[in-house]
Amino acid sequence: MSTETANRKSLRFLLGFLLVALVLAGGVSYLADSNPDGLDHATLSGCEVVETDGGKQLNGSCIAQNAKEHELASGPLADYTVGGDDTLTGLAGVIGVVVTLIVAGGLFWLLRRRPAPVKD
Repeated sequence: MSTETANRKSLRFLLGFLLVALVLAGGVSYLADSNPDGLDHATLSGCEVVETDGGKQLNGSCIAQNAKEHELASGPLADYTVGGDDTLTGLAGVIGVVVTLIVAGGLFWLLRRRPAPVKD
């Protein structure tokens, strides 16, 4: 197999991978459950969440009472949304996939094996 054929196959594979990743991130993310996941459920075990005028309050004894708001909680992609808009969950997923692939691709490019210099 020639180098050109191998490069075309690699490019087709990478484009297919990107397409599948974007479709999954953009489409399947709308099917995600908005209820707390297992970790949230475990940290809330032993507490009751009560809505007050100031927001949610935890009554009882649970791990979540010691939780603090994350520094990026007000960020543009917080809670798998774009700017807090729950209808843009798919867009947040697509942005996450693109950023992850750019970072991973950049790291692979930086850390790739380079041919040894030719000695004269």
